[in-house]
Amino acid sequence: MMWLFLAGAIVTEVAATLSLRVASDGRKAWYAPVVVGYLLAFTFLTLALRAGMGLGVAYGIWAAAGVALTAVAGRVLFGEPLTRVMVLGLCLIMAGVLLIELGAGY
Repeated sequence: MMWLFLAGAIVTEVAATLSLRVASDGRKAWYAPVVVGYLLAFTFLTLALRAGMGLGVAYGIWAAAGVALTAVAGRVLFGEPLTRVMVLGLCLIMAGVLLIELGAGY
């Protein structure tokens, strides 16, 4: 169940961040999904922690997945740049989180 909560935290945080991008273009009504999304993201993250997930693992995965998904979605939805160097950076972030996850098992 903790992984489902973490997935919910990731999806709602990314949705809130994408909504913030839309709201920043002058569409003030989009601030409502921003607030709701971030509240849900922190609620789901709290539930994942309560279910027994370690803080370092939960936050690392949440942050890395959020950065990666937001970067890709920014490219697809808003035409923002996503260069090879940026993709390499995302891969390095994900590799670091994987090492933290693997290290938590020792």
